[in-house]
Amino acid sequence: MIHPLAYVDPEAKIGENVTIHPFAYIDKNVEIGNNCTIMPYASILSGTRMGTDNIVYQGAIVGAPPQDFKFKGEDTLLKIGNCNTIREKVILNRGTNPTDCTILGDHNFLLEGVHLAHDTHLGNHCILGNGAKTAGNCIIDDRAILGSEAIVKHGCHIGRWALIQDGCQTDKDIPPYIVAAHNPISFYGINALNLNKEGHLSYEIIDNIAKCYGQIYQCGISLENALRRIKEIIPISPEINYLISFIENSSKGIIGINQ
Repeated sequence: MIHPLAYVDPEAKIGENVTIHPFAYIDKNVEIGNNCTIMPYASILSGTRMGTDNIVYQGAIVGAPPQDFKFKGEDTLLKIGNCNTIREKVILNRGTNPTDCTILGDHNFLLEGVHLAHDTHLGNHCILGNGAKTAGNCIIDDRAILGSEAIVKHGCHIGRWALIQDGCQTDKDIPPYIVAAHNPISFYGINALNLNKEGHLSYEIIDNIAKCYGQIYQCGISLENALRRIKEIIPISPEINYLISFIENSSKGIIGINQ
């Protein structure tokens, strides 16, 4: 399944039923799991650890050296899970140093021109639109959506089920379950359509999430008091606990709040 016009370093570890098309480049110190497809002109560079059932499209550069002045040429890693779609011209940098790495989970869809910088951790079932980009050391939790040309600056945390609309930029954390819009970026509402799609969350839980953000963004009280009132009046569930924990542990502060 390896075309003779592809380059595959003899040290690369290639799983079963892997298809590597002509003019693809597979570097040394690469591991590619079973049932992956590497399209023409894609490059899989040293330090990449790829799981099963992934597809990498034309012109993607996977495992590129980090664009970080602290990087001194160490052997670092990019870890990719299973069932990811990596479209044309995506760039995925590996980690800056051996104590961390860049991580992609499972079932993610990265559209054309996406760039994930060094040491960013992407969860599962995320969608990154055309040209969406992150700086280094970002964390993107499960089922987040970054619209086309969205920019996430260094060290930001994007919560589970958050949706960042096209063209938005953030240098603060985006709390879970919300739609973030406009420039400067701000709270737009609850991501209710996706939360209820295919029964992911009940209407009751979605309503409680909306009430939480009503306290945070619409009551004109401090964030500290809003969180206190949430704990007092909103029924606690795993989703509400996660929301509270996300905000309490935000190191950069959340959008739309002066902290």
